[in-house]
Amino acid sequence: MFRLYTKTGDDGTTGLFGGPRVSKDDARVQAYGAADETNATLGMAATVCDDVDARLAEILVELQSRLFDLGADLATPQGTAHESKVHRLTSEDVVQAESWIDEVDGDNAELKQFILPGGCDLAARLHLARNAARRCERAMVTLHRSEAVNEHAMHWINRLSDLLFAMARAANRLHGIDDIPWTPRD
Repeated sequence: MFRLYTKTGDDGTTGLFGGPRVSKDDARVQAYGAADETNATLGMAATVCDDVDARLAEILVELQSRLFDLGADLATPQGTAHESKVHRLTSEDVVQAESWIDEVDGDNAELKQFILPGGCDLAARLHLARNAARRCERAMVTLHRSEAVNEHAMHWINRLSDLLFAMARAANRLHGIDDIPWTPRD
């Protein structure tokens, strides 16, 4: 029987894959934790997809798998014993994300002003996921100051937030809801 609890983290540490035990607030743990959080927000977005959003749902599932890869990438320091067991994000993953951005954003109206997060339920959830992706990117940048981080992973997480923004706008468009314009104070 596989148990969900090991008690090995009761002292505030966790083991990296193929690496040492580190504090649970270590920069590497913060980064892969932020990837996991982003993945959870994508799962929440996917739960409200319907037939109108079918293509967006397909992309979300693919993105969740890549975020799982990203978490494993971040949890496995370069040069450690288990490095060969993880899929590190590649330039092909970045190109795929860019392709999805072009696909999803292609039918969106030209953006002429800042918009507020919101609209339909799916769009609001995608905007929240975009914020989680940005937080993950910031955590990865922090980690990169002290340790090597896969450059393709850095590029990919940056594209992810752009893709989620395009997907939020597409969700509103598909549901017949206009983007909500930002109204600056005079």
